[in-house]
Amino acid sequence: MIYISKRFERLIEKLKKIQNDVSSEVSEIINYFLKYFTLDYEKILWILRLENENKKEEIYKVADIVTRTLTTDFITLKGIIEFTNYCNKSCNYCGIRVQNNCIKRYRIPEEEILKIAKNGVDMGLTTIILQGGEDEYFSDETLERIIYKIHHEYKTSVSLSIGERSKEAYKRFKEAGASKVLLKHETINKKIFNEIHPDKDYEYRIELLDYLVYLGYITGSGNIIGLPGQTEKDIADDIIFMRDHRIKMIGMGPFISTHNTPLEGYPDGSADLTLNAYAATRLTIPYALMPATTALGTLKRDYQFKALRSGCNVIMVNITPDKYRKNYNIYDEKIKVEFYETAERILEEGLKLSPYTYRRILEAKRNGYSYERI
Repeated sequence: MIYISKRFERLIEKLKKIQNDVSSEVSEIINYFLKYFTLDYEKILWILRLENENKKEEIYKVADIVTRTLTTDFITLKGIIEFTNYCNKSCNYCGIRVQNNCIKRYRIPEEEILKIAKNGVDMGLTTIILQGGEDEYFSDETLERIIYKIHHEYKTSVSLSIGERSKEAYKRFKEAGASKVLLKHETINKKIFNEIHPDKDYEYRIELLDYLVYLGYITGSGNIIGLPGQTEKDIADDIIFMRDHRIKMIGMGPFISTHNTPLEGYPDGSADLTLNAYAATRLTIPYALMPATTALGTLKRDYQFKALRSGCNVIMVNITPDKYRKNYNIYDEKIKVEFYETAERILEEGLKLSPYTYRRILEAKRNGYSYERI
């Protein structure tokens, strides 16, 4: 006897309810998904290549139903602290690459990082993301200490987005309290990977991702959509790769051409293709945590919120102080995703926030704080 959870029963009911109102192609995708609980390569590719607006809206609705039914019916806000913009790598698309001498470099002191994290938790964030370039100034011991304090003293989840560290380092970070790691593979196309990463090892990147899964991290990866030479087939391969390597967090964002990098002047990635990729990924990896990325919001602000109806269930808000944040120029014209402003917009869109975050926001408003003042 096959056991079907109540949640999956509700999903079947919801998808069957709309099936007669969608195109035959989308109906076929619904049938395939309900049978296999994922998509195959050809169906992923079909979604990625969608241009018909009606069919796009249909597939976004399907992805949204899957998101709300199988993950949560609210949007999770996570707080990013960009604690260093020093980086020893030479990624050809990135504005903080080691060769860029046109930006002001900074490192946030340890005690200030902790203060920022505590403030984020008090505001209502349930996860603090420590993000930075590959900066050996922050030793494994220092990061271990920061992680331990944020997790154990502030009683919150800690995610890491710090690039490649040794396997032993990531083991120590896990023991200190880190529960999630985002390590983007950027592209599974080895030729493109090597072209944009002149000093990175393709095989080690994948090996490290697999090791993070082995350690028990909620492991995140993701790709850049619109890299020079990339095709929809490459993006489909990326999605299949993340599914097959048990990736649980998906960070997908469009390529944005950036000053003082080798890829300056190349066309930006497509915001519409990014939305298609979100929907395809949701139907391929149904339970994933998937942020509506800042890069997408930078290209088209409204699309970051449209993504929350197209398969995404997370937004990462930036709690880095302005005096540092303005110099974290991984790409040009990077927007500021503020906590209270974003929370208000989510509610205006008719979406929900996590109960803890919503409760803290109500408390702040009762205390007389406006969105502008906090």
